[in-house]
Amino acid sequence: MKQKEMIDPSLFVEFFGDYPYIRVLDFLLENDIFDYSKKDISRHANVSWNTLETVWGQLERMNVIVHTRKVGKAEMYKINEKNILVQQLMELNTKLLRYSLEKIKPMRTTIVAADSD
Repeated sequence: MKQKEMIDPSLFVEFFGDYPYIRVLDFLLENDIFDYSKKDISRHANVSWNTLETVWGQLERMNVIVHTRKVGKAEMYKINEKNILVQQLMELNTKLLRYSLEKIKPMRTTIVAADSD
């Protein structure tokens, strides 16, 4: 069995907690331009297939995901940008990023100033 690569959690995952449902949402929010098969979502969100199947029903019921097309046997999905809840999550994700950048900005200035001595 292959071990999954561990990566640093995103700001979204840090804020809401490292749970499979949050990792799936995070992946879909960060990759809203493209559509993905459930297999790809499982792999990129770092959740097992069984776990994805467990959270998938809730994503569908809340209309968070939309079916986009079929490629061969694979059904393709993406985040539903028309859903008001998704829009709010996208806005919050952007605000988390801005907050993080503002927090880092003063640190960068201090580091640059110290390097110029």
